[in-house]
Amino acid sequence: GTPESDTVCQRCPEGFFSNETSSKAACLKHTNCSALGFKVALKGNAVRDNICQENTDTDLSQKCGIDVTLCEEAMFKFAVPTHLTPNWLNILADSLPGTKVSPENIERIKQRHGSQEQTFQLLKLWKQQNKEQDVVKKIIQGIDLCEGNVLKHIGHPNLTFEHLNTLMASLPGKKVGKEDIERTMRLCQPAEQVLKLLNLWRIKNGDQDIIKGLTYGLKHLKTYHFPKRTIQSLKKVVKFLHRFTMYRLYQKLFLEVIGNHVKSLKVRCV
Repeated sequence: GTPESDTVCQRCPEGFFSNETSSKAACLKHTNCSALGFKVALKGNAVRDNICQENTDTDLSQKCGIDVTLCEEAMFKFAVPTHLTPNWLNILADSLPGTKVSPENIERIKQRHGSQEQTFQLLKLWKQQNKEQDVVKKIIQGIDLCEGNVLKHIGHPNLTFEHLNTLMASLPGKKVGKEDIERTMRLCQPAEQVLKLLNLWRIKNGDQDIIKGLTYGLKHLKTYHFPKRTIQSLKKVVKFLHRFTMYRLYQKLFLEVIGNHVKSLKVRCV
C-alpha cells in the first residue's frame, strides 16, 4: 500500500495458507500430516493450516504394542520347573537351538528378574532372536492361534473409560494410571484394550503373572457396577489359558525344542 491507496491482498493458492497481516509474509504450505504419521483432523484453507491428529485407524494392533500376550506368558510359564536349580537358566540357554542368548543378556535377566520370571524372559528373548527358525515359527503360530481364541472369548466389549479404570483398580499392586488408560483407548482396538492394560499392569508390578492378577481382579469386580458379560468373557479367557489344551500345545511345540532338559513340569489348574 501507499499513502494514497490500501494494500491489495491476494488469496493464497490451493495447498498454502497465511494467517499473517503483514504485506511481506509469504504463504506457507499446508502441513503434510501423513508424512508425520498422522491423519488430517481438520483440513486447512487459505488462512489456516491443516490440523493433524494421531492416526488410530490404520494398523492399530501394531501401534497398540502389547509386549507380552496372555498366551505367550501362559505357554512359556509351563517351562518353569517346580524346583529351580542354581544353574537352570544357563542349562536352558545352552539347550536352545539357533542363535544363543548372550552371557551378558543372561546376566542382565538374572539381575532384573526373580527366579520364576527369569525362564520366561530368557525364552521370550530367544524367540525374538530366532524368528526365522522353523521351530520358532511353529511356536509363534501356536501362540497366534491361542491369541485368536483369547480375542474370540473377549468378543467386542463396549467398555467405557470408567469400566477400564474400574478393571485396573480391581487388580492387586500398583495401579495403571488414567493417562495410560486414555492412551490405550486411543491406540488400541476395543478387544485389545483390556489385553494392553493387563500388559501395562504387569510391567508396573515387576513382571507379575497377568493371569493370577486377572483372577484376583475378577473376584473383586462383582462388588462394582461392571458389565456381567465382560466378567464372564474374562473368566472364559482365564479358564482357557489354564486348560490342559495349553499344556498339550506346550508339549507339542516346546518340548521338541528343549528336549529332556525340562523334566519337572507343573500343570496349573483352576
